[in-house]
Amino acid sequence: MTTMESLIGLVNRIQRACTVLGDYGGGDNTFSSLWEALPSVAVVGGQSSGKSSVLESIVGRDFLPRGSGIVTRRPLVLQLHKTDEGSQEYAEFLHLPKRRFTDFGAVRNEIQEETDRITGKTKQISPVPIHLSIYSPNVVNLTLIDLPGLTKVAVEGQPETIVEDIETMVRSYVEKPNCIILAISPANQDIATSDAIKLAREVDPPGDRTFGVLTKLDLMDKGTNALDVLEGRSYRLQHPWVGIVNRSQADINKNVDMIVARRKEREYFATSPDYGHLASKMGSEYLAKLLSQHLENVIRARIPSITSLINKSIDELESEMDHLGRPIALDAGAQLYTVLEVCRAFERIFKEHLDGGRPGGDRIYGVFDNQLPAALKKLPFDRHLSLQNVRRVVSEADGYQPHLIAPEQGYRRLIEGALNYFRGPAEASVDAVHFVLKELVRKSIGETQELKRFPTLQADIAAAANEALERFRDESKKTVVRLVDMESSYLTVDFFRKLPQEVENKGGNPQAPVTDRYGEGHFRRIGSNVSSYVGMVSDTLRNTIPKAVVFCQVKEAKQSLLTRFYTQLGKKEGKQLLQMLDEDPALMERRQQCAKRLELYKAARDEIDSVSWTR
Repeated sequence: MTTMESLIGLVNRIQRACTVLGDYGGGDNTFSSLWEALPSVAVVGGQSSGKSSVLESIVGRDFLPRGSGIVTRRPLVLQLHKTDEGSQEYAEFLHLPKRRFTDFGAVRNEIQEETDRITGKTKQISPVPIHLSIYSPNVVNLTLIDLPGLTKVAVEGQPETIVEDIETMVRSYVEKPNCIILAISPANQDIATSDAIKLAREVDPPGDRTFGVLTKLDLMDKGTNALDVLEGRSYRLQHPWVGIVNRSQADINKNVDMIVARRKEREYFATSPDYGHLASKMGSEYLAKLLSQHLENVIRARIPSITSLINKSIDELESEMDHLGRPIALDAGAQLYTVLEVCRAFERIFKEHLDGGRPGGDRIYGVFDNQLPAALKKLPFDRHLSLQNVRRVVSEADGYQPHLIAPEQGYRRLIEGALNYFRGPAEASVDAVHFVLKELVRKSIGETQELKRFPTLQADIAAAANEALERFRDESKKTVVRLVDMESSYLTVDFFRKLPQEVENKGGNPQAPVTDRYGEGHFRRIGSNVSSYVGMVSDTLRNTIPKAVVFCQVKEAKQSLLTRFYTQLGKKEGKQLLQMLDEDPALMERRQQCAKRLELYKAARDEIDSVSWTR
């Protein structure tokens, strides 16, 4: 195989592999750009300009649907692969990857049926391409894209927008800088009216990418010829025009073999008085070789950028493979190691959330700095220490014997009743921190890349972590309630000793103190004293409740969130471990696709390196 064939064959194989792996037409942007970086040939022309005949002449096989009006209704991506001399010709469709077609009449039928599958038996068009590969010793390595014929009016059964739709579809291919435009124009029409040349001029003004093909030379009026076009006088292109003589309708009806048709074409040019001097540069065989030669030059120029893109794709795929993880080992010890590594990765991210490396842990401080103080301020102490309630509580505490100096029992009952209100904010703080910790567990699981491939292990870790948080919450609630109960169980005596003592005598009247003990001012002083004491306790709890919550919940979550899970893990057998490492089928499919792409790109890189670039 020549260097040229190696180069073009390499590009063909990469394009084919990209297609098989779904990189072309809806795949990942990076992978799709590899396809677009590789040169291909788009066949453009008006309806009935002879596009199909040109393609069949290049392939040497009669395999395309025929008819009047719009026949090509979906793009046909045709990849030609040159095989060894004497090998059997066959075709393969991307949508039927395991089926080889050796009957090219069946290929034509399958193109028609696959077209109808998307568009229906109508005259509608679709941008979804059909991918066909043909392997033959009689072809050159090429990728050709047959596009719907350009038209000027919509016919019955077509939408009013069909003209714009076809042009938009064709432009989407020919506007790409690596697309070579094969502009087909019939010789029996004025070149100035050629749809293909008009479009090519718009998307490729310098003409660097455009090859002009003139068909139906044998159908021109007697006494006329197309030498002005073929020799570049009517319309000059950067590349030479090529004339083609297609099979006549009579030959098509008689199923004249394409090899015979090629021979007749050579004879036509060799014996033509008008084109005899151009015979060596006319015909479908010359056109195929000319395109191959041009493709080689384009590929040589594009090799650095293609290599760079392949290397970039390899780096990205290897990075993704690292995220997706390698296949699971069958050894139980290795499986246990994998589970532990994933758990540690989760715990590391969870701790980062708490310690400030990732967002979320600050919400716990928000509970202590905002939520708890606000809840303490809202406690109904005003109602509990109202004049009416203080009088009632003190009177009930005195019983049948009124207090003589200070109503100690009344004080105790008022204080104990007030301190009970602290239970609510204390428990609410525990619940709020518990909610934050649960949310951080959920976020950490979602952010642990290693866990994404194991939905069962995800669920197991989530269940174990949440079960541990429930235990920490229960213990934390017991602790903060104890803090409140401790304040109720022993009152700070010094606080009351420092209170100003009531004056027992007013104006020397021995009855005044007794009367004052049940007066409004007396009860107000009691309420004020209790309020001051409760305020002191509130300040204390505002500091001690966060300490207890952090100690019982946050610290425990950091240190022993999965401790019990690890204990249970050590008792599991290999089959149970494998169940935990049951992967998401979509992820397994993604890893398999990445591995195939990685293999493709590495093989392409190695093959590029192995090809001799000497001219």
